[in-house]
Amino acid sequence: MMNKFIKEVYPYVIIVIVVVLIRSFIVTPVIVNGPSMEKTLYEGELLILNKIDKEFNKIERFDIVVINDKKDKELIIKRIIGMPGDKVEYIDNKLYINDELVKDQYKNGKTKNFRIKDICMVDEKFNGNCEFEVVPDNMYLVLGDNREVSLDSRVLGFISSDDIKGTTRLRLWPLNKIGMVK
Repeated sequence: MMNKFIKEVYPYVIIVIVVVLIRSFIVTPVIVNGPSMEKTLYEGELLILNKIDKEFNKIERFDIVVINDKKDKELIIKRIIGMPGDKVEYIDNKLYINDELVKDQYKNGKTKNFRIKDICMVDEKFNGNCEFEVVPDNMYLVLGDNREVSLDSRVLGFISSDDIKGTTRLRLWPLNKIGMVK
């Protein structure tokens, strides 16, 4: 009797364990909250968070990432603009990375001028000690695509690699928009 019960329950236990492992270490769903990534992503859209990219250091400039926002204790979605060691500036609504003009095809709205020192000044980790002109090691500069309303590095400061949960490239909802996101 007990042996029969174990045989019947065993496959379900295995399925639950596999699902928990996949959600913990590989992928998990995330929902867009707010307008900061519009016209790329909209509130209520369901995305898949890919945790593997982070584990294998495959995060690249312009990737969309999911971040643990320690101030508000929630996950937020932003775009990587500055990588560790990059000099990043926005001047006259134009993006410069390492003193080169870069086409910012994702921005929506105007972006006010800023430099690395401006990001540093809002970052509590540095206590106003801003003697550097590049994104610090193990840190990233992130912006929302909808620059006029986004709470991003201009307010939060640099994002630690430890606070990046992974990338997201796959939209599952709404059904008419299912597919890859750039």
